[in-house]
Amino acid sequence: MIDSKGNIATHTGDNCIAMAGHKVGPNYSVQANLMENSTVWDAMAEAFENAEGELADRMMAALEAAQAEGGDIRGKQSAAMLVVTGEPTGMPWVDRIVDLRVDDSPEPLKELRRLININRAYEYMNRGDEYFAEGEIEKAMEAYSKSAELAPGNAEILFWQAATMVSAGEEDMAMPIFKKVFEMDENWRILVPRLVDSGLLPDDPELIERIVAQ
Repeated sequence: MIDSKGNIATHTGDNCIAMAGHKVGPNYSVQANLMENSTVWDAMAEAFENAEGELADRMMAALEAAQAEGGDIRGKQSAAMLVVTGEPTGMPWVDRIVDLRVDDSPEPLKELRRLININRAYEYMNRGDEYFAEGEIEKAMEAYSKSAELAPGNAEILFWQAATMVSAGEEDMAMPIFKKVFEMDENWRILVPRLVDSGLLPDDPELIERIVAQ
C-alpha cells in the first residue's frame, strides 16, 4: 500500500501462491500473485517508470506489461482502476478522477483501456462546458475537439457540446453539430424540445424549430 504522501509498505508472504512477488520504486508499488511467470512485477515496474501521461495511463501500462509476461495463470477475466485526488474535497464525485471496473470479459484490459478513453472524453467535454461558461470559446472548442477524438462516434458528447453552445449564444456554431448528431440517431432530434422545460435550452420556439430542422 502507499499513502498520499508517498510512504510505501508492501509484503509478499511465504504462503502466497507462486508466482508471487513485488517491487517498490519512487511513489509506487507493484505486486502480484498467482502469476504465470516470475517476471511480471519487474515488467510492471519498468513499464510504470517509463510510461508517460497521467497516472491512469501509467497504471494501464503496468497492467498491460503484466499481461504481456503471461499475467494470471488462471487466465483473463476482470480489471479495475481507481484514481483519486491527493487532497479530498469532501465531494466524492470530484475526488474520484477514475473509478472503472470490468467484472467479466475475455479481454478485460482492452475493455478497461476503452473505458478510460471514454472517461477522459467526458472529462474534456465537461472542461469545454466550463470554458464556454467563462467565455473562453477557443479553449472550449479545443477541449471539445479532444473529447471527440477520444470517443469518435459518440453522439451524446456532440449533442451536449451543441446544447452548451446554444446556451452560450453561439447558435450558428452549434447547428452543424446538431445536424451531425441527428444523422447519427434521430432520437436526439426528439429530445431537443424536451430540454426547454428542464432549462437546458432557451424557451425560444423559433430557435428550437431551427435546431430540430437541421
